[in-house]
Amino acid sequence: MSEPRKIVVVGSGLAGATAAATVRERGFTGDVLLLGSDPHRPYELPPLSKAVLLGNADEPDWVHEEGHYEAHDIRRLSGVTATRIELGARLVLDDTGGEHRYDRLVLATGSRPRTLKVPGGDLPGLYTLRTLDDSLRLRAAFAEAKRVVIVGAGWIGTEAAAAARTHGAEVTVVAPEKLPLANVLGDEVAGVFHRLHTEHGVQWRLGEGVAAITGDTAATGVRLSNGDELTADVVLIAVGAAPCVELAHAAGLELADDGGVDVDAGLRTAAPDVYAIGDIASHFHPRYGHRIRVEHWATARTQGAHVAGNLLGEHEPYLDSPYFFSDQYDPDRDGPAIGCEYRGMAKLDRDRVVVRGDLEAYDFTAFWVTPEGQVSAAMNVNQWDDGDALQKLVDERVSVTDDQLQRGKLG
Repeated sequence: MSEPRKIVVVGSGLAGATAAATVRERGFTGDVLLLGSDPHRPYELPPLSKAVLLGNADEPDWVHEEGHYEAHDIRRLSGVTATRIELGARLVLDDTGGEHRYDRLVLATGSRPRTLKVPGGDLPGLYTLRTLDDSLRLRAAFAEAKRVVIVGAGWIGTEAAAAARTHGAEVTVVAPEKLPLANVLGDEVAGVFHRLHTEHGVQWRLGEGVAAITGDTAATGVRLSNGDELTADVVLIAVGAAPCVELAHAAGLELADDGGVDVDAGLRTAAPDVYAIGDIASHFHPRYGHRIRVEHWATARTQGAHVAGNLLGEHEPYLDSPYFFSDQYDPDRDGPAIGCEYRGMAKLDRDRVVVRGDLEAYDFTAFWVTPEGQVSAAMNVNQWDDGDALQKLVDERVSVTDDQLQRGKLG
């Protein structure tokens, strides 16, 4: 593989910005273009549903300091959207009329919030949470709201519920699942998050669907599938994210069954010199033996760094285990709070849960254990001393007993 002269990165989130910066760190001296539709300089997403939404911070965590891109000769086009890729001509076109030739191309176009396909689902005044501007608007709305309805009980929905309660609003969460986060954590651990939010006054309408968003000219509430109506000053739709793959698909790149762009273990598509990373990348993971797509902060960061080497001639597989974290409620204020980290990838229909610590006290580590006795995933809740040991258990898939996990030394 010859040394490229120009690398173009489409998508200026954490994955794309990390890729652009890392090729420079690795000594690349050619042209680097970082193109993205967000008007702000690249930032990380986790604070948007945590510190920023709670009001503990007014800015996100920026991927790099002000002036970093200019100082490292990375050309950055903000507020510019790529509209077409011509693979044969090695050309990216944007909505300003710009044309950008590349020798290597990285697609890091991220995700967008999913919407509800129900009557009223397109009414003005509905909130979603994905960008810095979304977070600041929602925080201002929470500060003024008396009643908030959140549709969705995943990570964004539960973190937003914590923020809205912290701002003093009455909060109702609507979701078809029996428990918040049950699809990720299973009933036993999900029950801990249900109890946490209940203790903080969150009302639940679980096991119920949304029939319509109510309101004449703007959203004023939610009608449930049983006919009940919930009025609200703020309605937040938090029903997951969809990978932004339209650009890749229109160019002729293959999509995987999970909706992402099909890439190999080294994050390379079938098109010559074209890679995909972050939320859109559906990659074969050698550790799991199958294709996965992960929409979390750590994957965006580590895939951005990893792909840099492959852009410059390597072809190493990406091997990192999935990782994410969540903070719900403020431990410095009244009431219980949860800070947690999750490593690995459990299969809830296969793995059993082993708990070390006290679920009732919100002080525990949960392990998801395969039938062979290997730890497929681990989540520490308000415990911070064993991160390296948990990572090793997940990565090395060593066989362990329940007694070792519950009472033994982990590292």
